[in-house]
Amino acid sequence: MDVGELLAFKPVPTPKRPNDDDSDDSDQESARAYKMRKMAKTKVDQIIKPNSTVLPKEPTITDKEREEILRFVETEATEGEVLDETAVKKMVLNFEKKALKNREMRIKFPDQPEKFMESEIDLSEVLQELSAVATVPDQYPLLVELKCINSLLELLSHDNTDISTQVVHLLQELTDVDILNESEEGAEELVAALAEASAPSLLLHNLARLDEQVPAERDAVHDTLGIIENITEFRPELCLEVAKQGFLQWILKRLKFKLAFDANKLYATEILSILVQNHPDNRRLLGELDGIDVLLQQLAFYKRHDPASAEEQEAMENMFDSLCCALMEPANRDRFLRGEGLQLMNLMLREKKMSRNGSLKVLDHALAGPDGRDNCNKFVDILGLRTVFPLFMKTPKRKRILTVDQHEEHVVSIISSMLRNCQGSQRQRLLAKFTENDLEKVDRLLELHFKYMDKVDRAEKEMEQEAEDLDDDAQYLKRLSGGLFTLQLIDRIILEVCTAGPPTVKQRVQRVLSLRGGSLKIIRHVMREYAGNLGDAGSEEWRAQEQQHILQLVDKF
Repeated sequence: MDVGELLAFKPVPTPKRPNDDDSDDSDQESARAYKMRKMAKTKVDQIIKPNSTVLPKEPTITDKEREEILRFVETEATEGEVLDETAVKKMVLNFEKKALKNREMRIKFPDQPEKFMESEIDLSEVLQELSAVATVPDQYPLLVELKCINSLLELLSHDNTDISTQVVHLLQELTDVDILNESEEGAEELVAALAEASAPSLLLHNLARLDEQVPAERDAVHDTLGIIENITEFRPELCLEVAKQGFLQWILKRLKFKLAFDANKLYATEILSILVQNHPDNRRLLGELDGIDVLLQQLAFYKRHDPASAEEQEAMENMFDSLCCALMEPANRDRFLRGEGLQLMNLMLREKKMSRNGSLKVLDHALAGPDGRDNCNKFVDILGLRTVFPLFMKTPKRKRILTVDQHEEHVVSIISSMLRNCQGSQRQRLLAKFTENDLEKVDRLLELHFKYMDKVDRAEKEMEQEAEDLDDDAQYLKRLSGGLFTLQLIDRIILEVCTAGPPTVKQRVQRVLSLRGGSLKIIRHVMREYAGNLGDAGSEEWRAQEQQHILQLVDKF
């Protein structure tokens, strides 16, 4: 069917029951409609088919051609130019020529943009062409050998920010982790060349002149953070150099910007958590740069407000995680105490917003170990017990990001740390909590003891069924993750309150244990195992004292 016939085609109308009033006019109208359709068809034929020529039929493809098309789609094979060594050398040589030409023109005509604009456009185009090298990481060693990476880094200080932002985007593509993983040798050489040339410092210098109100420059900031993430993920030891060269300070400054929340703030919090996660030197540097105060100021907004989006929630959690990492350094515990971090975390727990989850983790880190003694006593002084024990008695359901087990672990850990670190009147106030309301908190302790005892039993049975060839340390770690760690904390609290509290506490413990088929012997066994595996927390002297203290509690129990 040709185009003319398509245009003239009209489906046969469904017969309609004629009205008596219309019967006289129907024949005249149908005749008129027939004439109109005939005239329209003639007109269309004159327009579409001049000289009575027939349009060619749509070409058909053979089975062989169809198979070739399918093969092409499945393999995504292209017959374009392959970027081999010669092609890359040509591209790099062309890039160096354009960059040199642009430099010369800018030196020769510094105040006449029309003179060097053409060379700048050429440079921009060749930078665009270089992005093709990101598809062949095997050629990265050649880029390094030809000093192309150094030339690109030099362009970060180009007077035209359009050029520098284009270079940043190119470097982000070259360092993409998925690309780096395709060629280990190429990736090693590229990342080593960037580190040797102090790329983080040069990127930071470029960041200082970018205006995030301009979309292209805002994207360049995001790409810069992407480069840092890529190289630190590939070589984690570079986190130290990145922080030393000023990135930690820039991130803290960026967090304080009075701007609406955006993707760059989220990315900045991610990089911060990466830099301090496994590097004590960076945690200390964060404290020296007043990073504890900056994080507390940023988190204070969430005391009475929930994040407006999932991205903002992620940024909030990143800041809480960074604060937890920072508190692993003793000096930062003092800064946290002086900066009224305890008061802020306590208020967050009371406000019942989403920030309650992060504040619980931060409190756990701030009070734990021998370095948490001052924070523990201060927390009791600011009436923190009124906040923690309701959470101990009942795990909240609303706005809870943590799982039930995680929530219970943090709360139990906080109480255990306070029992170990609090002294004098603060310790007496803490112990008195367990005697309130007919020993309800002791009942809750035993309820948790049986819950986590069952979890540990299930974990041990699963290990037996899997029949994995694990050494003693690996088995112990698996049991810890299966609930043993929380069980140890719970039993530690039971020992403390039974030996230091009134006799009614121990009597209640014995009665509930006998009713539910438990025994004091099991608790003693758990705590002896705990005393023999204290890990590397604190000094050697503190660990010896802790071990002796636990064994004394077991003997008294």
